[in-house]
Amino acid sequence: MTSTEDTPMGGTDPQSVHQVQVKFTTRHPDIAVPAAPILVPANLKRYGLSQIINHLLDTSAAIPFEFLVNGSFLKTSIEKYLSDNGLSSESVLTLEYVRAILPPKFQAAFQHDDWVSSVSVGQKNKRILSASYDGIVRVWNESAQCLYTSVGHTDAVKTVRWMSATKFVSAGMDRGLRVWEVDEESIEENSEIYALAELVGHKSTVEKISVDSSSGRVLSAGMDSLVGFWTTSISEAPKAPKGAPAPRSKRRKESSTGPPRYGSLRMLEGHTSPVSGTAFDPKDSTVGYSVSWDHTIRTWDLATYSLVDTRTTQHPLLSVCVLPTLSLLACGSSARHITLHDPRVSASTVTTSTLRGHTNAVVALSPNKNSEWQMVSASHDGTLRIWDVRATETGSIWTIAREGEGLSGKEKVFDVEWSGLGIVSGGEDKRVQIDDSPKGE
Repeated sequence: MTSTEDTPMGGTDPQSVHQVQVKFTTRHPDIAVPAAPILVPANLKRYGLSQIINHLLDTSAAIPFEFLVNGSFLKTSIEKYLSDNGLSSESVLTLEYVRAILPPKFQAAFQHDDWVSSVSVGQKNKRILSASYDGIVRVWNESAQCLYTSVGHTDAVKTVRWMSATKFVSAGMDRGLRVWEVDEESIEENSEIYALAELVGHKSTVEKISVDSSSGRVLSAGMDSLVGFWTTSISEAPKAPKGAPAPRSKRRKESSTGPPRYGSLRMLEGHTSPVSGTAFDPKDSTVGYSVSWDHTIRTWDLATYSLVDTRTTQHPLLSVCVLPTLSLLACGSSARHITLHDPRVSASTVTTSTLRGHTNAVVALSPNKNSEWQMVSASHDGTLRIWDVRATETGSIWTIAREGEGLSGKEKVFDVEWSGLGIVSGGEDKRVQIDDSPKGE
C-alpha cells in the first residue's frame, strides 16, 4: 500500500482530502511562480509542496525547496501547522519558499602546537592565515603546506586578517598591531617573515581587528575599552606617541631593532568595558561599528573620529558582523544567542530579532557573501552553526562539530570565516578546520 500523505496527487479522490488556500512567494525572481492563491491538500509537508513548485516551474530536474511561514521553517503538514497555531483553514496561508541547502561536509584540518585563535582566507589566492596562542601567524595553502611563519609577536596572537593578496595584519596579547607582507607566488615551506611595522596605542590585549581593503584602514577592539583606528599605509601613518607602551613579552624577546613603530589615526573613546569586536560598514568605509562587554553597540563616524550612536542591549556582546543588504548588524553575546539590530539612527527598536541555539558564548560571526540571508557563528560550546535570518524562530539550519580523534566535542571554537574556500574555523583543539559551504541557496 502506498500512502498518499505528503503527495499532491495520489489514489485518493482529491475532494475527500481537506484543502486550504496557499499563496507561494519567493525573493528569488528566477524561481518565482504566479502570486495568485491556489488550493492544495492540507496534509502536504515540505516534499509535497516542493513537488507543486517544481510543477508550476516546469523544471526538467526536481529542485528541493524549504518553506517559511511567519519566521519559521515548516516542519509539519500544513494541517498540523494551522492546528498548532490556532489558525483558520479558511484563510489564505502565505508560504515563502527557498532552495533547500545540503549539509556541509568536513574537508580538512591543519594541526598546530597551540590553540588557534583566529583565521582569515584570501579572497583571490585562497591562502589561509592562522593565528595561535604560541605567538605565531602561519600562512597556509590549500594543500596544508605552511608557506610562512611570522617572527615578532612576543605573546599570544588573538586576531589576524588579510588586507590584500600579499598584506595582512595581526594583533594580540602583546598590545601592538603588526603589518606583514608576503610574496604572492608560493615559495619554500616555512619561510620566516618579519613585520613591516608595529602599530602602537593600546594599553592591553587586542581582541579583534577588522580591515577595509579599499582604504587600507584597520579597526581594533581593545581590552582597554578603546577602539583603535589605523592605517596600513606607512607613508600616512602618524609617528608612535611618546611613552607608548613597549610590547608585553611572555615567551620570547624581540630583536633589539624590531619593526618601525607608528601610532593610530585615533584611539576612539566611549566604551566603559573591554571592546570585543569591530566592523566596517561595507557600503561606507567611513562608518565603523564596535561592540563591548558594556552591552553596547556603538557607531562611529571615522571621517571625524566621532561617536554618532549608542545602542544598549541586555547582555555583554562578544562579536559582530554586518549583513549589508539587509542593513542589519548581527551580534553574538555571552548569553548564548545572536541578536539582529538595525544600526540606522532612525531605527525605532534596539533589537529586531534573536537567534537561539548555542549553549555557550557566541564569539565569532561571519556572513555568507553569496547569500544575503545566511551567516555562520562560532561558540565556546564547541560548534559552528549556520543560520538563515529569515527563519528567526526555527533556530540554526545546520550544526558543524569539530572533527578529529581524541576530541571530547566540547573544545571551544574561537573564530570562523565563511570564505570562497569554505567555512574555515579555529579553536581550542589546536586545529584549523575547513568544511565545505552548504550546497543549495
